[in-house]
Parts: sequence; structure tokens; C-alpha cells
Amino acid sequence: MSGRTPQRNGTTTPRGGQTPSRNSAATPRGGQTPRNNATTPRGGRTPTRNGTTTPREGRTPSRNNMTPRVNGRSPRTRTPGSVSSRRSGAIVSEASSPARRFMTSPLQGLRTSEVDLSSPINYGSPLSSVDSRATGFTMRSGGSVQRNNLSVNRRQRQVDITNYENVTPRPDNENQDVAPNLVIWGTDVVVDKCRLRFQNFIETFCVDETELPHYMAKLSNVLEMEIPYVDINCAHLHQFDSELYQQLICYPQEVIPVFDTVVNEVFFTKYPAADLTHVTKALQVRPFNVQKTKNMRFLNPEDMDQLITVSGMVIRCSDIIPEMRDAFFRCIVCSYTTIVEIDRGNIAEPTLCPHCNTNHCFELIHNQSNFTDKQLTKLQESPDEMPAGQTPHTVNLYSYNELIETVQAGDRVSVTGIYRAVPMQVNPRMRNFRSVYRTHIDVLHFLKSNDSRISFAVEEKNKISEERIEILRQLSKTVDIYDRLSNTLAPSIYENCDIKKGILMQLFGGTRKTSKKKNHLRSEINILLCGDPGTSKSQFLSYVYDIVPRSQYTSGKGSSAVGMTAYVIRDPETRQLVLQTGALVLADNGVCCIDEFDKMSESARSVLHEVMEQQTLSIAKAGIICQLNARTSILAAANPCESQWNKNKTIIENIQLPHTLLSRFDLIFLMLDPQNEQYDRRLANHLVSLYYKNEHYERDEQMDTSLLQDYITYGRETFQPILNEESRQKLIQYYVNMRTVGSGRGQVSAYPRQLESLIRLSEAHAKMRYSNIVEMKDVDEAWRLYREALKQSATDPLSGKIDVGILTTGLSSAARQRRHDLAEYLTKVISSQPKSTIFNYQKLLSETKLAFQFQVTRDMFDDALKEVQDLGQIIVTGRTTIRSI
Repeated sequence: MSGRTPQRNGTTTPRGGQTPSRNSAATPRGGQTPRNNATTPRGGRTPTRNGTTTPREGRTPSRNNMTPRVNGRSPRTRTPGSVSSRRSGAIVSEASSPARRFMTSPLQGLRTSEVDLSSPINYGSPLSSVDSRATGFTMRSGGSVQRNNLSVNRRQRQVDITNYENVTPRPDNENQDVAPNLVIWGTDVVVDKCRLRFQNFIETFCVDETELPHYMAKLSNVLEMEIPYVDINCAHLHQFDSELYQQLICYPQEVIPVFDTVVNEVFFTKYPAADLTHVTKALQVRPFNVQKTKNMRFLNPEDMDQLITVSGMVIRCSDIIPEMRDAFFRCIVCSYTTIVEIDRGNIAEPTLCPHCNTNHCFELIHNQSNFTDKQLTKLQESPDEMPAGQTPHTVNLYSYNELIETVQAGDRVSVTGIYRAVPMQVNPRMRNFRSVYRTHIDVLHFLKSNDSRISFAVEEKNKISEERIEILRQLSKTVDIYDRLSNTLAPSIYENCDIKKGILMQLFGGTRKTSKKKNHLRSEINILLCGDPGTSKSQFLSYVYDIVPRSQYTSGKGSSAVGMTAYVIRDPETRQLVLQTGALVLADNGVCCIDEFDKMSESARSVLHEVMEQQTLSIAKAGIICQLNARTSILAAANPCESQWNKNKTIIENIQLPHTLLSRFDLIFLMLDPQNEQYDRRLANHLVSLYYKNEHYERDEQMDTSLLQDYITYGRETFQPILNEESRQKLIQYYVNMRTVGSGRGQVSAYPRQLESLIRLSEAHAKMRYSNIVEMKDVDEAWRLYREALKQSATDPLSGKIDVGILTTGLSSAARQRRHDLAEYLTKVISSQPKSTIFNYQKLLSETKLAFQFQVTRDMFDDALKEVQDLGQIIVTGRTTIRSI
């Protein structure tokens, strides 16, 4: 037994004459006797009564018996996914596997002062300065690279990059005791190799065999434009080094900070005199265009902490939220200060001052703490990616600093970021968490997905190359550009040339005008398509929705008033009531396509009055009173209430829409099925040709769709035509002629709204020619198109003549005169009888029909009776009795 003496309880006496204590625990060497049955540690440390040890150097443990604080801070612990050191005597990992992140760190035995690493890598420290003259990883612009979009909820640790400036990767068979290689913990990814490979990519990668490397040219743009970031196309990285690309996808929060150091090193080496301190602390890398774009519906736990790309439509952007990154505390007794970093989303206030040993004496100093700008964005799944019969999914996006206010509600974007999962607390005052996690994406890059759509934004116009602009300008000088553009618009729809030209003018829009009192004058053009079912009305709406970026497609029956405007929800971050915008606000500076316009509820249609004329939306809900911009063009389609257009009725009677709403449309087109053999043969020939001809077949007068999109985008934002003297006089003459024609027979053929519509159409036609002057031919074409639309929609079925009063008052002048004649006849008949005489309704109707040559319907008779009743001459009781007064 090697000199050990067994005891009564079966235990042995340790060597060296040590006597066990009463509880049969071994007594430490050196004859030290523990107090209260506690074990005395080595090194002269004195145990406390509860059995814990007193740390060295006079450090006092906190009350909760956790790790002691050092200079007012708790030393940081190692977490999976951190960067570790690789020495020659030990193999850190066998393969780059994400599963190894959950193993024990190989550097647990090293002191914190020797290696201070964790995930994500944050080079430098905000509390210590870095020598700007150092080379290697040193940042010229500041002491640290703080990437909030790479942060995690656990406590972070930082690496002083000056300790690893000139470290070079060493082979495995070489002695590495002097300078260890840094690896991502749990993998065999060497940080220095990653750095050198990315530096080689930045300095040598070329696109299309150009002389200057692609990203070196981008660095020169950074110097000229003073932008604080460099966009890295992941497709280029995959083409250059697929292994490095895979490391970026799997370990973005470790690899991206390495990329940041390389970009800063290369930039300040090439431009040593550059000064970007007023822009940002350091340049940041923003990766985008990940090879495999994920559908937000299929995001799963395998994607957590990995780089992903999702696409969709932005439906909400929150206010900017200040988020605290570290808190500055000061002791109110001795003025000792300390900084506490974020830990699992919370800031733990120090309970004990290490300087004066006073409990609960710290106060938070807000103006000394560090904050970052944060914004919550909700991204909704695109309709084309949504499976049949499913509701759209949404995902929360968190953007920081320069990425805030980058996108707006209604934008279609592709988002590249890191997929995160955050545990949900059972109670905010408790440390317990639920087993269900809440997910979000920390955004690294926004890319507006407008490549296949017409853009109405100025910044998108600037993306068109100079060569493309020259092609567009040469195309605008062709004589038949108007016809070529209209033929390219919705080529699968047969004929309807005037409707295509009207929609084309709607896409260009008029000139934006603002009065001296900052009143916005409408420049958007509204169009209504109505007629028989099956005449391609919905196809026009779908085509416009597909090519316009900020467009919304709704159906009248499935749209409510709040869905069209805005509704109130409670913000999950601030718990305040905020507005969630509807379709009209999301389509700001775009087109809102409304199908089945006639089936929309009255409450939903009522909100369109302000939008279609004032271009604003006034909201007063839940204490929120504001006015939202709704500068949208309305493209609506309506069917007749009798399922087929009745030519003997006006447009008001056919589609049952209020005249106050119809008068706000600039163009109203009537799409009827002519039902004649020649038209049917031409239409059938066109439809069949879509199936048997080659898919690359195009008519000579058509242009490429992408060319059409660029043509409209550049023309809409570049040119703002104004009227000259000739066009001004021409517009006045057309308006006066319209008023004169109707005045002779008691009809109203034009109102001021019709003149404003002519001005907008003339400006749109001038934009189509790439001209800043509205000429006579623009006014003539606008007048012709407007007259063609009026012939179809505002023709009085009684007189066969155009009467704008149908659209503005809901009643033609002829119908108004007939109703007046009927009222006079009824007044004469009733006044000829004594007072309190009772008339039979049916008998009086029959007598009235015989008294007039035109057909008197029951509706006309009821309207006349109502007019007489309003004069106070009769009392109508039900539908059978009429008593005179």
C-alpha cells in the first residue's frame, strides 16, 4: 500500500504524514488545516467560509460565486467557433467541420494574456490604441473594427492584432513553438492562410481579361468617392478560390473580419496618404451574390451562423433604434469607472466596486457609453417564389450603421447576411429560456432586384452605362420610335394599339411640379380599363406589374380599406404603436394595379379619392396622425355588372362606380368584343402564331424588352419637359373648343381636370422623344389619344355624342333634360288636382309613358318623382300611393 495506513472507514492515509479531516477528505500538503471542512488551495490563497477560494492579488469574488472580476471586468470565457492557436505538438482538428464547434477549446490551458481570442474576430480593442505605424493587420483608421452585423448575443473577445502582425503560416512538420498559427477553433482553417489567399484575390482577380484587377479598381473608387465599404461578389471569389468561398459561407463571423484587415492593409499600402477618418473607422467588406440563394421558406437550423442570401419585398422599415454596445459605469463613491460589454443581449451592472469595495454604487453614464444605429426591416416572400395555396413567409432583418435607411417599403431586394437564432426568455426578469428560438438575419449587403424591371429611381438611372445611353439617344431620334415602343409593350396582346400607347405614357409620366408653397402637383397618369370579360384587361395589369419595380397588384374583392392604406401594429422592439403601410403606400413612385375594380367595397374605394388627386394619404388611427406619400399611378380594370357591356347604358350604369372616382382617371378605355368574322380570324391567327413560331421570332418593329426597360428608366428621370408658347396656345385652343361644342346644346364637354390630363399626356409624349420641350406634335397626339378614349367611355347612348358630364356628374345632359321634362309634367298633373288627392303609382306611370314620345323607364319615372318630392309638392308612400300636398 506504499506506506498508507487504512482507517476505520476504509479510507487511506496519504503519504507524507498527512492526516485526513473528519469528513474523510484528504488534507492538503504542508500541514495546512482547512476551516469549516473546506479544502485549502495552493499558493497561499485563503478559503472563505463557504468553501470558495480567495483569488490572488487581493481580488474579491462577487456574491454569486462566479468568476472574479479583473479591474472591474469579468474575464471572458471561451465559446465555440472562436479562433485558436495551433502548435506543432498538438493537432487542433482533423477536418473543417461545423460540428466541431461544440467541442472543448484546445486553448483552455493558456492564459488570457497569452491568447485573447473568440468569435467573432474583432481586431483591436476600443479601450486601447493600436500603433498606426505597424504593418500587417494594423488598421490605419482606428484601433478596432467593430462589425455589429457580425456580433452574437454571447460575450465577445477581441484580438490585439499587433501581437500577430507578421505571423506567416508554417507547415505542420516545422517547429511552431515560437509563433503559433491561428486557426478557427473546431476546424483546420488557418487564419493567416485565409488572409494571404484573400489578399491574392484582391490584388490579382480580373474580370474579362482587363489590365487592372477588378477590386484594385474598386479601391480607387473608395478613395475618390469616400465610401466606407467594398462590395465583394461571391461569384468572383468562388471562381478564383472555391475553398476560400466555402470558408466564407460556413464561418462568416470569423472570416469576414480577416477580409476587413486585408482590404484595409491593401488600401492604405496603396494609398498611404488617404484619410477616411471622417467617413468611418475602417473599410468593411460586404459580400453579396452567394452562389445558392436560399428561399426564406426553407431556412433551417443547418443555415444558422452561415452566410445566406434571400430575396423578397420589403414591407416594413422601423425607426432607427439606438442599441448599446458597451455601458460606461461610474462609482458614485470613489468615481471609479469601468466599461461593461453586452452579454446575451443584456448589460450586467457591476455590483461591487473593486476600488472602494462598496456594493451597488455604480451609475450608468449614457453619454460615455457606445451605441450603434439599428433598424428592423421585414422582408416578405415574393409571389413568384410562393408555392400554390400558401401564404407568404416573412423574415426579420437587422441592419446597422451605414446599412440603415438603405431600402424602403415596397423595394424588391436580395439580402445577404448571417442567419441567427436567439432564445426566447420565459420572463424578462428571469434567466430561463424557452426551447423555441427566434430567428433573424444580420444584414451585410442589400441589392435591389430591379434588373428585369423598369426603375423609377434616380440612382438606378445612374447605373446605365455611357455606351447604353448613347444607344438610347440614337434610338430616340428614329421617326417611328412611338410605334416601336408601343408594339414592344405586351406583344402577346393583339391590337389595342391606343391602349398600349396610353399605358406607355403612364410609365413615362408627366413632369414633376412643385409650387412655391411646396404643394405637389400630380404628374402621375391614371388609367381605367373596362369592358367585356376576356379582353386581356388583366393581362395588361400583369405585364405592368412585372416590369415596374415599385408596383403592387391587388384584387378589388380581396382588398380592404386598411389593406390599401395602412394599419396599426405594435412594434416588437420598442413596444410602441406603429403604422404598417398598405398597397398604395408601398407603390409610392410606382404603379398600383387593381383588378376587379368594380367589386371593391365602398370603404376601400373611398380612400382612392385623395390618393388619385392629392397624391397623399391622411391617417388618424390610435393616436397616430400623419400624412403619407402615395405618389402612385393607378391602373385599374373593371367588368360590367351584367357580365356583358350594355351599349344602351352609360359607363356609370354599366360598372356601377361613382362619378367622383371616374373623373380622376386621365384615360378610360373601353375594351369590347366586336364579334365579327374578320376580327375573330385576325385574333385567332395571332394567338396560334404564338405557339407554332420559333421562340426567338420577333417582328421587325419590336425591340428587345431589356432595351425598352432602359429606355423608359432613362427617359423618365432624365427629362422634365416644359411647355413652350406654341404648345401652350394649342392646349388652350383645344380646351376652349371642347367647352364651346357642348355649350350650344347644354352639354359640358370639358372640365379643368380634362385640361390637366392633356398637359400630363403631352409631357409624357415629350419624354418619350427624349425632349425637354413640349412641342405641337406632343399636344396633337395627346389630344388624339384623349379623344379616342372619350369616344368609347363618355358617349351618351341617348344622343350618341360625347358628354364629359357622364364622367363628372354621372348623368348626361340629355338624360338630365329628360328627367327635368318628366318632373315638370308630373308637377302639372298633380297641381291640377285638389290638395290631398291620392294618385295610384302604376296608373300615373302609364299616363306618363303615353304623354312622351321617348321611352320612359321606371327608373326615369322614380327620379322625376323624387325631384318633385324634393320640391315639397307630393308625398310618396311606398310604391303604390302618391298623395299631393
